[in-house]
Amino acid sequence: MAATDYSFRVKDAVIGAQMLLVAFGSLVLVPLLTGLSSNVALFTAGIGTLIFQVITRGKVPIFLASSFAFIAPICFGIKTWGLPATMGGLIMVGVVYMVVSLLVYLRGVNFILKIFPPIVTGSVIMVIGLILVPTGVNMATGGDTIPKGTALVISMSALATTCVVSLFGKGLLRLLPVICGIIVGWIVAFFMGVGDFSPIAAAPWLAMPDFTAPVFSAAPILFFIPVALAPAIEHFGDIMAISSVTGKNYLEDPGIHRTILGDGIATMAACLFAGPPNTTYSEVTGAVALTRSFNPGVMTWAAIAAILLSFVAKLGAVLSCIPTPVMGGIMILLFGTITVVGLNTLVQAHLDLMAPRNLIIVTLTLIFGISGISFGVGDFQLNGIGLAAIVGVILNILLPEKKKV
Repeated sequence: MAATDYSFRVKDAVIGAQMLLVAFGSLVLVPLLTGLSSNVALFTAGIGTLIFQVITRGKVPIFLASSFAFIAPICFGIKTWGLPATMGGLIMVGVVYMVVSLLVYLRGVNFILKIFPPIVTGSVIMVIGLILVPTGVNMATGGDTIPKGTALVISMSALATTCVVSLFGKGLLRLLPVICGIIVGWIVAFFMGVGDFSPIAAAPWLAMPDFTAPVFSAAPILFFIPVALAPAIEHFGDIMAISSVTGKNYLEDPGIHRTILGDGIATMAACLFAGPPNTTYSEVTGAVALTRSFNPGVMTWAAIAAILLSFVAKLGAVLSCIPTPVMGGIMILLFGTITVVGLNTLVQAHLDLMAPRNLIIVTLTLIFGISGISFGVGDFQLNGIGLAAIVGVILNILLPEKKKV
């Protein structure tokens, strides 16, 4: 019996490592764009996910890592107040999450369901997937660094392998379509002369992440508090997405108040170490749907792998050397999967999408989410997923429902 149990733990650890690979590109992209440390981002993603698992009683198979919603605010904050003060302001984002969690706890989950019915959440989940697709396509076509034809051969080989293993793989292999896709894509890239291995040789084996203590100041605190609105709403859509994927109602068990609280405290912990704020990762939700790995313990292993990897610069260099088209081909599938999850939410709710009220809510939510429309004052801008969620909520409240006869 012990041998059997051990094999299952090894299997979960391998799947967890795959989940980290799925999240890796986006996880390190945020610090690369903002000037933060990628190693710290890995560490805080792991710590944040473990905190989330504890607060949600280990019931939700979701991974937390660097939030894209804070890229522009972080850049502005570091330029204006410096890194320590920016981190102090970002810690208050977690406090906002805690307040939202308390409101949900006091008013109950029905309070949230009235604000975020399936017509809203399904539309927002679709936006989450659709708004990420261009990133995947840009990676798959090589961006500005790799000839498009070469990049497409590499990315499509990775995509095709991932699909084939997902459909026809047996046993443990069936649970590793992403890793198989990466291996095949990397081999194709190697023979096509794409890839730079010099960072692997140059990197030391071990390195301490560059932690920085926060400093609290009024100006950055007041700046970052309103920014928390969009990712807080996005969190609800992500929880609905993973609920739809697994067939379990995480809004009630462990409760949306616990998931928001876990997200908030994870964000506070991340910023305490000078990492980017955490958020629930849609990419990993797509991987869960693809692999059907519903065991939350898998995310614990992914978190442990992230923490260990943050100290091993050589391994981090290996992951960073995965050719962009390889990850792009896989991301196309994962982001598309998220969009289908949102569509499935609408279908399962038996909604008539041609009914005028539903048609208006879905249409405007999608348009405001993916069109690039932006509203804001000064450096604070509301767009993308956050704007889509707010538009959906407002329309759901204002538009009258047809009374049942």
